[in-house]
Amino acid sequence: MTDRLSDVEARIGSVQQLSSVVGAMRGIAAARSREARQQLDGIRSYSQVIASAIGEALALLQGGRATYSVTGSQGRQAVIALCAEQGFAGNFNERVLDAALAVADPAAVQEAELLVIGDRGLMIAGERGLKIAWSMPMIAHVDQAADLTNAMVEALYARLDAGRIAQVTIVHAAPGHAEDFQVLTRRLVPFDYQRFAIAPGTAAPLITLPGEVLVQRLTEEYIYAELFEAVILSFAAENEARTRAMIAARTNVSKTLDELVARSRQLRQEEITNEIVELASGAQSADRNEQRST
Repeated sequence: MTDRLSDVEARIGSVQQLSSVVGAMRGIAAARSREARQQLDGIRSYSQVIASAIGEALALLQGGRATYSVTGSQGRQAVIALCAEQGFAGNFNERVLDAALAVADPAAVQEAELLVIGDRGLMIAGERGLKIAWSMPMIAHVDQAADLTNAMVEALYARLDAGRIAQVTIVHAAPGHAEDFQVLTRRLVPFDYQRFAIAPGTAAPLITLPGEVLVQRLTEEYIYAELFEAVILSFAAENEARTRAMIAARTNVSKTLDELVARSRQLRQEEITNEIVELASGAQSADRNEQRST
């Protein structure tokens, strides 16, 4: 046996410290995921209000939704990939980037603009040799979601207004029903008005804007809500993935710690046995020397 008891005991101390760190990271990730989930009901209620307003506004336009659209369906594509800001999230970033590349038109994948959110995702995209048109750090706390959403909106509309892109798709993770997350894709532009029910012919609402302008403003607000929800869902899924990774790490750390403790006990027993043998040998040698002297 080449291990020394002091070395094994030092490793036990290091593993115990690692176990504490893993436990703390697991607790933080679980708390952040729970906080993010608590925001979803409010976000979705707001989206429903805007959706109802869009339905009423479409009824004001002659011919309804069929006569109005934000942009054409042809043109350069932009794909937003919401990745992780921090590590220890398993294959979170790889799956999101794979889905983002799958969304892009294969015939124009080199021309598509890839917008990556999250430093870890940006790093992996760089390792893959992907061309990144724009990037931002992913949120570390729920209260940062509004700032990130505003930055994404500004980047998108700057490109739309300049005619650089005509299609926008967002790819993000969301908490799954089982022990995993799911990756969702959502087309933002061209905006799909077919999903909104036109309000029945009741009394027309009082408006201060032309119908087309009103629909345009409501559409922009709805896209903002969709982006905001995607950020929150991705943040929750990222932290749930990190929680699962920490649970797996905790299991491996516990197994390693048990093995080290068992090894330390074995080495301690070997030291005790060696000491007993040395004492017994010393006593026998003393007896022999005493017999020779007599």
